[in-house]
Amino acid sequence: MSSREQRIELLSGRAFERYSAYRDLTIVYEGRSEEFMVRSPDISPRGMFVHIPNYFPEGAIVKVEFVLTRSRRHIALRAEVRYCLEGVGIGIEFFDIAPEDQRAIEDEIRRV
Repeated sequence: MSSREQRIELLSGRAFERYSAYRDLTIVYEGRSEEFMVRSPDISPRGMFVHIPNYFPEGAIVKVEFVLTRSRRHIALRAEVRYCLEGVGIGIEFFDIAPEDQRAIEDEIRRV
């Protein structure tokens, strides 16, 4: 981790900077057929916060799809709900993300 990244982590309490670098975000709660169209203010290589009024329990698994704005790369992956602010949104952490998808997100963020 560079000294700049360490300073950002210390200042923000986050390991990665966050950016709005995608569109067409959808979330499907695994085990249900319901699809949620949502908007999200930010993304990092390991997760995102999603504005959604619905309640999701911590540990819930969701399927996430979005398109990176600049590269137009379609990303589809699974994520775990790490926390829920009911009526506001959820913080999700990606898992089983393909290395090339993670690199695409990192590249997208660097271009901002």
